[in-house]
Amino acid sequence: MSTRSALTLLGYARLLLDAIEAIGAEHMLGGALAVVAWAEARSTQDVDLVLNLPVEVAGDFSQQLETRDVLIPTDIILDHLIEARADLPLSAIHLYSGHRADIFLLHPGDRLRQSALARRRRVNLGEPLNNVYVHSPEDLILYKLHYFSISEQDKHVRDITSILNFMGNRLDFEYLEGWVQETGLKNVWQQMQEEARRRARQ
Repeated sequence: MSTRSALTLLGYARLLLDAIEAIGAEHMLGGALAVVAWAEARSTQDVDLVLNLPVEVAGDFSQQLETRDVLIPTDIILDHLIEARADLPLSAIHLYSGHRADIFLLHPGDRLRQSALARRRRVNLGEPLNNVYVHSPEDLILYKLHYFSISEQDKHVRDITSILNFMGNRLDFEYLEGWVQETGLKNVWQQMQEEARRRARQ
């Protein structure tokens, strides 16, 4: 696979997954690429990844990225691993295509992300991604509720309502309700359920 300017966004996602798989770290896709597994696809400009990266392989990960034209120094990775006060992702930008990825690292005590990683699903998203780990639909909804509560971006409304209407009663609502209560997202959750019902009637 070329790592130059002709690289597609999906090709870039596969490139990053190859780097992660080379170090054997637990991971999964999030964002719009994960939504594809559970609902209606939409366009996106970046890749979202969740990574459980042991400190001892941070240097190896940096090297694997460098061989794929993505430069994130080891000290930057270690800073993100140690700094857990804000959920700020590593920004991974491909040198030639300009494609971007946000890599969210698991921090100790982050119970929701730990739960999400434990519940990840392996699905076949077709070429070039093939079999990959993605957020479960429930955890994807929870994170999008969180991000909507911060940004109020319409893309999160579309994704949440699309998953709700596509998955229906196949969702684990007990799990969802438990985390909604714990994270203080009850009002946003009710708003999204109402919006999903409205869109389903259209």
